[in-house]
Amino acid sequence: MPSSPTSRTASAAQFVPEGKGWAALRSAAAECRGCDLYKDATQTVFGEGPIRASRLMMVGEQPGDREDVEGRVFVGPAGRLLDKALDAAGIARDELYLTNAVKHFKFTQRGKRRIHEQPRRSEVLACLPWLREELRVVKPRLVVVLGAVAAKALLGSSFKLTEHRGQVLEADGLRIGVTVHPSAVVRAENFTEAFEAFVADLKALKKQL
Repeated sequence: MPSSPTSRTASAAQFVPEGKGWAALRSAAAECRGCDLYKDATQTVFGEGPIRASRLMMVGEQPGDREDVEGRVFVGPAGRLLDKALDAAGIARDELYLTNAVKHFKFTQRGKRRIHEQPRRSEVLACLPWLREELRVVKPRLVVVLGAVAAKALLGSSFKLTEHRGQVLEADGLRIGVTVHPSAVVRAENFTEAFEAFVADLKALKKQL
């Protein structure tokens, strides 16, 4: 087993079995020590969904508290909101591949609560080899990035989500649709307006399939 890298050279690359199938990737990801986030997280939370048959892939930021406990993507409050929005947009969750840019839960402990903490750019880049392999295996027709962290993972650190929300861009041979993360909708002051805008984004992006 390779030793844990220093923060200066942090990368999951040495743990990624490039060219392997999804099951081998998921198994290897469980042992990833590509950055320090694994130390406090319960487990790696890898992507899930149909392989090769999926036309649509959605990429979020990172697992939340429930995802970290259950080991599955989008099963917490944001996941429930996403399910509701997908249903409203006419998109079946079981027909898309869901994953995150970062595979471990980053948080701050406050008493008994674990409060989400946004991953640093270095942590996103360290985890990027896993996302690239998921893209290789799934071969989606369209990738939808949910929120700024996921968007910047694939479109660069200077990317501004607010300027391109609802649009489809092309980068590195990928067609990438852009919208907010469902957690932003959950926290929105005007929930109804935020939810309707999110559903409108998803409907517009669905047409690009």
